[in-house]
Amino acid sequence: MRKLYFLVPGTGGKFACGGLWAELKTLNLAKQVCDADIVTYRQREKETLFLDDLLTENRLDNIIFVISWGFDVAKLATRLKDYNVIYHAHSAGYGFTLPSSVPIITVSRNTLGYWGQRAPHSPLYYLPNQISDEFKNFNGDRDIDVLIQTRKSSEYLLDELIPALQKQCNVHAIDSYVEDLAGLFNRTKVYLYDSAQYWALQGVSEGFGLQPMEALACGCQVFSSVNGGLSDYLDPGFNCYKIANYSKEYDIQRILKVINSPVVPTLSEEFFAEYRTENILKRLTIILSDVNEFFDFKQASRSTIKSLNKMRLFQLNLKRILTKIRKKL
Repeated sequence: MRKLYFLVPGTGGKFACGGLWAELKTLNLAKQVCDADIVTYRQREKETLFLDDLLTENRLDNIIFVISWGFDVAKLATRLKDYNVIYHAHSAGYGFTLPSSVPIITVSRNTLGYWGQRAPHSPLYYLPNQISDEFKNFNGDRDIDVLIQTRKSSEYLLDELIPALQKQCNVHAIDSYVEDLAGLFNRTKVYLYDSAQYWALQGVSEGFGLQPMEALACGCQVFSSVNGGLSDYLDPGFNCYKIANYSKEYDIQRILKVINSPVVPTLSEEFFAEYRTENILKRLTIILSDVNEFFDFKQASRSTIKSLNKMRLFQLNLKRILTKIRKKL
């Protein structure tokens, strides 16, 4: 298999976020399948490859660049048009298009559907984010009634729901990196997550929503929005509760009922198997084998399927209208 170079703007600092951690997780998984390394392209870092330096090398035929940083993808795809490139798609809705020579690996079926419509002639794959093995239910005591991480949380949660809940139960809010998130989830009865407002303001979708899945794996009862990639696995009424339902008072009633319930429903490990390391590695091996075969073929053949660009859609629409007119005549 060709070597993979995962492109990220930087590996920490201002670039630190869930998307970066998910990409670094994928890199570590890829290393178990083929040769892979990290490459930065905005800031130089010690002991890390830099894209400008790499592109001065002559022999890059046996390399695949993996791009993922949504706002940079269009520019990177153009810059790397003469090389083998994969787009690892997290969020959807950035508005750019990609040529059919770029395979797209999506982290959710929600994003897969987006690209299935937007890039119908591109190789498309589904590879969900990995849930690390430490995220499991320890079946211990839970001294936190409600847990919320303020980042990405809606104004409704922060300014209305949480202040009201603090008067009636033990609420723990965190606004910084947590070293032992699995341990914190195992101390928690109810986890709140509402990212719909955040992603609406960003103009793109929730790519996967890793923390609600991690909370579920640790035995938390999750109250969450179901926007974007969250709709892949959250099933209100069956494995979670929909947050921001109708009124603050209704949310409070439902949350307190769950906190005070003597019976706590749990999900079987079978539910999480799709997102655990074993399954991710199996899927990744198949996907990378398929992608390498595609790049072998691409070297000797051009794309022959007409693109569904704006001009093509205009022509098809015009053809459809003319056909209707002829039928009436």
